[in-house]
Amino acid sequence: MLKTFLYISPDAFINYFLYFYTLFENYFITCIFSVMIRSYKMKPGTRARKVIEVLPAGTISGTKVVEGIKYRVRNHASGSTKGRKKTSDYIEFKKALLKGQELLWSEKQMIIGFYIIFSINTGLRVSEVLNIKHCDLVNLKTGDQLTVQEHKTKKRRTIQINEVILKSYQTLSGRLQDRGSYQLNDYIFKSQKNTLFTTVSLNRILKKVFAGDAQNISTHSLRKTFGREVYDSHLQSEYSIMTLSDIFNHSCMSITRRYLGIRQQEFNTIYKNLGKRSPSTASGTVPAVR
Repeated sequence: MLKTFLYISPDAFINYFLYFYTLFENYFITCIFSVMIRSYKMKPGTRARKVIEVLPAGTISGTKVVEGIKYRVRNHASGSTKGRKKTSDYIEFKKALLKGQELLWSEKQMIIGFYIIFSINTGLRVSEVLNIKHCDLVNLKTGDQLTVQEHKTKKRRTIQINEVILKSYQTLSGRLQDRGSYQLNDYIFKSQKNTLFTTVSLNRILKKVFAGDAQNISTHSLRKTFGREVYDSHLQSEYSIMTLSDIFNHSCMSITRRYLGIRQQEFNTIYKNLGKRSPSTASGTVPAVR
């Protein structure tokens, strides 16, 4: 048989070659079609779906299989804050007020000083504060009301102007007039370049001003400082939480608690007090007196 194969004719060799080539080609095409059929049998939208999963803190990168497809799931290791949205911390009200009054008398940061004083006494968002002009405050007296439009909700909100704000504004306006940079219809919170402050620039400045007073400082910190002062001055009552929830336009009181860091503070107190009771007190028995 081997001898017959070695002396095969050219025509027969070509026939054998075409036969095996056809078999290989059919097998290859069959494999491709089977893979494609398995792939398209999946539910619509699953093949190109992007999976985003929030993993617990400290979880390292891993994989997740969804609908038969393996996706890469990445998460920052414990201790890493890169890419995470940071929550602004509040500042003690007295510290913030004293810092604002100090800057109010400085040459270069008097506007920042008044911004701090105004924000912690009104609880307005930065976008709402930046829209205030001199003409909005110049004729007001203590107890008068100022109506502003909330940038986020587009609702109109009325706030009462206290004596601290008015006295601080009188100081600021007097100093600006001495420098020849006061215009009645101009915005109050403008930089030395005569341009309106941006949120980014204010965040950068406030981080330097309050360095060491809190970890994460931003314009939102002043709004939270207002909220914490209201909460503490009303003996941390539920009424103050309800009132602040209305002022901040939160949908429920639990959001206000979380926003002000009160909920986390309550959790910390619970963990801190665990194990402080003696075994006898915990079991409800009183040790015998000998």
